[in-house]
Amino acid sequence: MERESYKTLSEKAAAEITEIMPWDLEELLAKPGDLMVLDVRERSEFQLVHIAGSLNVPRGILEAACEYDYAETEPELVEARRRPIVVVCRSGNRSALAAYVMKLIGYEDVSSLKLGIKGWNDGDLPLVDGVGNTVDADDAAAVIERELAPEQIDPARRRA
Repeated sequence: MERESYKTLSEKAAAEITEIMPWDLEELLAKPGDLMVLDVRERSEFQLVHIAGSLNVPRGILEAACEYDYAETEPELVEARRRPIVVVCRSGNRSALAAYVMKLIGYEDVSSLKLGIKGWNDGDLPLVDGVGNTVDADDAAAVIERELAPEQIDPARRRA
């Protein structure tokens, strides 16, 4: 049996959930309602740029944050099992995995933002920093699109 990779796992998760495009999320946010935008990037990523009003729960603590009785419990998230939730990450992989897990543990209306914050920013949609200031799209791109260090690149690709 061939081993799974991050890419194949996120692709399988995406096939099991609903994905929406950035412009669809923009429309949903413009309508009145109780939509929750859940950003599962790390706290340091979230502080640099995020969608205004989103809740930050890093992917690494998501399952515990979704339940009471844990140090990571996020009451607003625990109580949102019936609310529409759009999960966001940098490119759409972590959010697909997170949305899939949330579906498995009983969240009824959860989807993932296809293309993530990168796609949101590419569409010139508004982002804010950790204190709520608007972040220019070019400045946001610089912190979202981090360069890989040479040691992070697959050695097989480096030789090609």
